[in-house]
Amino acid sequence: MPRDAYINARVDKRVKAKAQKVLAQVGMSTTEAVNLLLHQIVLRGGLPFDVRVPNQDTKDAIAEARAGKAKRYTGETNEILQEAAKSAD
Repeated sequence: MPRDAYINARVDKRVKAKAQKVLAQVGMSTTEAVNLLLHQIVLRGGLPFDVRVPNQDTKDAIAEARAGKAKRYTGETNEILQEAAKSAD
């Protein structure tokens, strides 16, 4: 398929640089990654990952975390999940 169209996008230079480092590790250029994304959008009929508007519970949790009022968990993941499961009962 011929490549005969251009896309110009303004992005944060730090994000671009970090992405380019990751892509280089898998032998892919930014252009190749954008082409891959566009092909996946066409094949799947949408973005190849979920994009959702957060519900009110999620919005409240985000606001709580940003205000520094969210509960912090430390320790091993299994222990944290077991503690959360006990709290949910």
